Amino acid sequence: MMKPFFSLPSLVVAAAALLLSGCGGGPPQMPPGAQFNGPYPSDFQVHGIDVSRYQGEIDWQAVRNSGVEFVWIKATEGGDHLDPKFVQNWNGAAAAGIPRGAYHFVYWCRDPREEMEWFKRNVPADPGALPPVLDVEVTPESKTCKRILHREEVLADMRLMLAEMERHYGKRPVIYVTVDFYRHIMHPNEFADYPVWVRSTKYSPPIHYPGRRWVFWQYQSDGYVPGIKGKVDRNAFAGTRAQWQAWLRSQ
Repeated sequence: MMKPFFSLPSLVVAAAALLLSGCGGGPPQMPPGAQFNGPYPSDFQVHGIDVSRYQGEIDWQAVRNSGVEFVWIKATEGGDHLDPKFVQNWNGAAAAGIPRGAYHFVYWCRDPREEMEWFKRNVPADPGALPPVLDVEVTPESKTCKRILHREEVLADMRLMLAEMERHYGKRPVIYVTVDFYRHIMHPNEFADYPVWVRSTKYSPPIHYPGRRWVFWQYQSDGYVPGIKGKVDRNAFAGTRAQWQAWLRSQ
């Protein structure tokens, strides 16, 4: 089982607190078809979202008032794509007082140095922001990138990008990883010294990421949060609220 930042008894306390107080627009609900068998999204006290252009116009004050405590914002993809809502979302979340960080979606047919230069050009080095995120996914349906991902080559590209992110922003980056990418590239122990953000919207993380320590969990892709008209991804932090505050101070 993955090793979150708390002991089992604290899960019981956290779950009870959530039932009383709610978070992120109400206590997390089981996504349709989900078969979570522990941990559950409601076991966690701190919840957030991730957004891109597809969430449209966002009322960030309403988002904050709903209980959302952090947001990851899509910034760039490859070496020449900037999410058209990035600047607006970056500034809006900050104005509402929501801790926010930017993520870069890796395009595997671009030189990793070019990708990092593009990210640095578009994402401010804000010491108050969350760490940058490197979003690594297998993209077999891409119409423009047919590269076969060989493990050692991809790991080398990732090391270069992560090192440059850390050098430029002064913070250890977070790695967002999907199940298929994790199985074929990162499993079992690669980048164990980096905070990992896992995606698992049907099963609890230990099913797909056995033994992996994780810090963030994307548990729903079709959630609803006040201030956002359509669906949005929902995420949990693997710790108590006190541990969340400590994690923020450490960044």
